[in-house]
Amino acid sequence: MATQHQNPAFIGDDGETPNDTNTQTTPAIKVKPAKERDTWGKGIEFLLSCIAMSVGLGNVWRFPFTALENGGGAFLIPYLIVLFLIGKPIYYLEMIIGQFSSRGSVKVYDFCPAMRGVGVGQVVSISVVTTYYVAIMGMTVRYLFDSFKPILPWSICEESWNAACIASTNGNNNSFQNFTHSTDSQTPKSSAELYFLKEVLREKDSINDGIGLPNWELVLGLIIAWICIYLVIIRGVKSSGKASYFLAIFPYVIMGILLIRAVTLPGSIDGIIYFIKPNWGKILDPKVWYAAVTQCFYSLSVCFGNIIMYASYNKFTHNVHRDAIIVTSLDTCTSLLSGFTIFGILGNLAHEIGTTDIGSVVKGGTGLAFISYPDAISKFKNVPQIFAVLFFLMLFILGIGSIIAMTSCTVTSIRDHFPKIKQWQCALGIAIISFIIGLAYVTPGGQFILTLVDYFGASMVALVLGIIELYVLGWVYGVDRLCKDAEFMMNRKIGLYWRICWAVVTPLIMTMILIYFYATYTQLTYNDVPYPTWAYALGWTITSLGVLQVPIWMCVAIIRDPGTTLAEKIRGAFSPKPNWGPSDPLLREQYKKERDNDSFITKDSSIYGTIKKNICG
Repeated sequence: MATQHQNPAFIGDDGETPNDTNTQTTPAIKVKPAKERDTWGKGIEFLLSCIAMSVGLGNVWRFPFTALENGGGAFLIPYLIVLFLIGKPIYYLEMIIGQFSSRGSVKVYDFCPAMRGVGVGQVVSISVVTTYYVAIMGMTVRYLFDSFKPILPWSICEESWNAACIASTNGNNNSFQNFTHSTDSQTPKSSAELYFLKEVLREKDSINDGIGLPNWELVLGLIIAWICIYLVIIRGVKSSGKASYFLAIFPYVIMGILLIRAVTLPGSIDGIIYFIKPNWGKILDPKVWYAAVTQCFYSLSVCFGNIIMYASYNKFTHNVHRDAIIVTSLDTCTSLLSGFTIFGILGNLAHEIGTTDIGSVVKGGTGLAFISYPDAISKFKNVPQIFAVLFFLMLFILGIGSIIAMTSCTVTSIRDHFPKIKQWQCALGIAIISFIIGLAYVTPGGQFILTLVDYFGASMVALVLGIIELYVLGWVYGVDRLCKDAEFMMNRKIGLYWRICWAVVTPLIMTMILIYFYATYTQLTYNDVPYPTWAYALGWTITSLGVLQVPIWMCVAIIRDPGTTLAEKIRGAFSPKPNWGPSDPLLREQYKKERDNDSFITKDSSIYGTIKKNICG
């Protein structure tokens, strides 16, 4: 490929050249996207959509609790290291390959048809995640409507619960009835926790006899959530791009209000200190580093295909380097702000009930959002409904921003292969099918199924396919070639930090995490309740459905290759298709000429020579 000075100075989204070093000697070329593919209306829409996608529910409740149980402030050290060695490199890598090819998460593997199964498996995984993610949004809708009631329903005990209950309301309001049924065999629970279990989930003790029938109130929330999603993606990036202004910015307005309120509450500082206080004894624990990797992995939504899909709608010269740095940095800052807000309020909760043990008022997982926070907010002395509405509205908007990316990834993959299907038809079909599947999560056994599907359908599949993706891009396609593609696209040199991470560090760490994952594998439980045999069979079936796409599509690619011998077919299946490159025909022709003038294959075929070529260029 030609050197930087031989590349044209492309004009970016903002009408300026990405690099002004060549503008004196080469004419500017205005790049037009392929006619058949939409593009973002403005570059800022892509950035805001990525923010809305990456900054989601995991930042609000998963990060604070994960940090707390893995060393508090000490957890931030491995998390930031992992962010720089895994999160940022993968995010930038997927942005580059998606924008360069203008292809979705499946078609992008035209650079290596044998590995198309990675993209298919990722679409399967993200489609599975979508079904239960929207179910969580259904619960958020339920709480949002409850927040408008004169008395917050989770703040008082109900006699029908027949349980040891302590009302979550502050003690100054005598209009609240407190039904407390204490027995020697029961540990009293807050009304917020019992409300979540008895009224919202109506949870079963086990699913040995089935999962039960859907809760109609949660079904209604599920319908509302899917209607909102469908209305946003009905016209593809043309509509979701416009919605990104609201979805990315408005949650920060609410978060700012809640943060100000949190830090002004009595006892809030104790909660924040409890959150960030380092437990140095855990910093060398492998489980802490594993938790840091998984949190970074899922918080940024890397290796699910979403980033590739969003970047594929960019103009060819868009500065994705800048966007990758902004999104990954903002995601981390948002997680910290969420932690300060949540634990500031939990500190106030501990202050109100007269305990210094802040950990005793914390519930993990969904409980942090649907138990601990409602429990704390119901103790606000002045109009707690306002803060309840703000919190659950923020949760809903954050969730919608992430779900739009997930659903759009599936829609894009389908329409890339079947362009005759209209956007609204594809989106409607996915919404209906996902809604039907989502009914399983709003049953009395729904949380059992949600935990099962998240573990087998998201964690396992995404980790395996993500590692394969890194090795395919870094070693089959080649980091050197990838960097030259990025240079051709953005007229920007790729630094040594990115090369080292893509070629060695990131895939190596991910591989070690996978080995640790299986070495420490234990039987999955929910609330210490083991799953029946049929549930494990369902879980491993979901995992197989995602992972086995790789060997299946590899065989298909080899069989379809026009080579005459098996060796030729294998070589052809692992080589880029003839139409690989920029979607614009003129740019693709120029790319092929410059590629033919350069040697993409190192003359030194040894392992050392290959590594040197990938890292040093």
